Amino acid sequence: MSTPTGACPITGAVPLSGPEFHIEPHEVYRRMRRDHGPVVQVELPGGFPAWLIIGYRELHQVTSDPLLFPRDVSLWNQWPNVPDDWPLLPMVGRPMPSIYFTAGAEHRRHLAMVEPALDAVDHFELRRACEEIADRLVDRFCGRGTADLMAEFALMLPVLALARILGLPDADAADLALVMKLLADGGADAQAGYARFAEHMARLVAAKKVQPGGDLVSLMLADSEPFTDEEYMMDLMAITAAGHLPTADWLGSSMRLMLTDDRFANALGGGTRSVGEAMSEVLWEEGPTSILAGRWAARDTRLADQTIRAGDLLLLGLAAANLDPHVRQSFTEGGSVPTGNNAHFAFSYGEYRCPFPAQQIAEIISRTGIEVLLDRLPDMDLAVPADQLTRRPSAFLRGMTALPVRFTPVRPVGGFS
Repeated sequence: MSTPTGACPITGAVPLSGPEFHIEPHEVYRRMRRDHGPVVQVELPGGFPAWLIIGYRELHQVTSDPLLFPRDVSLWNQWPNVPDDWPLLPMVGRPMPSIYFTAGAEHRRHLAMVEPALDAVDHFELRRACEEIADRLVDRFCGRGTADLMAEFALMLPVLALARILGLPDADAADLALVMKLLADGGADAQAGYARFAEHMARLVAAKKVQPGGDLVSLMLADSEPFTDEEYMMDLMAITAAGHLPTADWLGSSMRLMLTDDRFANALGGGTRSVGEAMSEVLWEEGPTSILAGRWAARDTRLADQTIRAGDLLLLGLAAANLDPHVRQSFTEGGSVPTGNNAHFAFSYGEYRCPFPAQQIAEIISRTGIEVLLDRLPDMDLAVPADQLTRRPSAFLRGMTALPVRFTPVRPVGGFS
């Protein structure tokens, strides 16, 4: 594994691509577990080798040991072969001064500044803001009787709510929403979108230095530890990007589950407990992030029955580990997940997990959005057969490409168009 391969095929490795990963991922992981065990040698597009960790216990071991398996991308033994235009480069990353792409003491320095600022977000005010934004979004389509909940609601609500948290002016929030959609689509405009994203965050840092407030950016700037403008900008980009698409997909997948599964039919009448159950089940069964890059071995070691070489890339199979039958059988006799069990890997684990305050913010945004939808459009139903719904074509991300619904047209409540 440590020998550079470039675009050469890797003997015996499982290609980490193809439609099965977003059409039937449960079956893919079941075969992997049967044929290869909990640690699988895989091949990334371009011929790059990696290890995919699909065992629950093994993933816990890797994420619990930041010394042996740090999130230090500079260790990767494949850098001599990676072209600048490699499609997965934005996901794997390069060494840069942000909370997401630093390791060890430097990561903890960034975390000590970011996490308290996230923790200071007023949850009551956030919920009020989410209700207002959600109502405004629903007002735009409620009179039609049809909508695509992904494009018109789920992808918009998180970024507009995050803009409020950041203290971004409303005039810039709409453009930021468009920018985040460009990045999520990953098309030809993604690079230009990234540049606009960076410009928004740089202007925001500069503005808050002149006129601070009670927002997240001002709280970060008030931290006693000195950071450069570039570090603030990159941390804000990391917070916004990590909070946008996963939250949108959590919201969208939860709505899909409630619209297609009779167990959640009562929620369409306003049962908030069922909303929470649907959201919890999604995190276990189809979390927004299926595979997370990554960790890099600091030295040669063994994991399960595999020899891991220094500098090898380890991919965190969050979705596969959540489906591991060894741990699922420990919950109940039938392997189902009991309500309220949060021992999943949807937010990763260990030192580099999603900070708990960020998890709370994502939950408030998603739950509030769903509750507003159910309150405003109580007879909502799918506009297409459930088997025609499609997922984002990615082995790494698990979200809907569209969620078309129909409902009885209603009047707007706020006069928005």
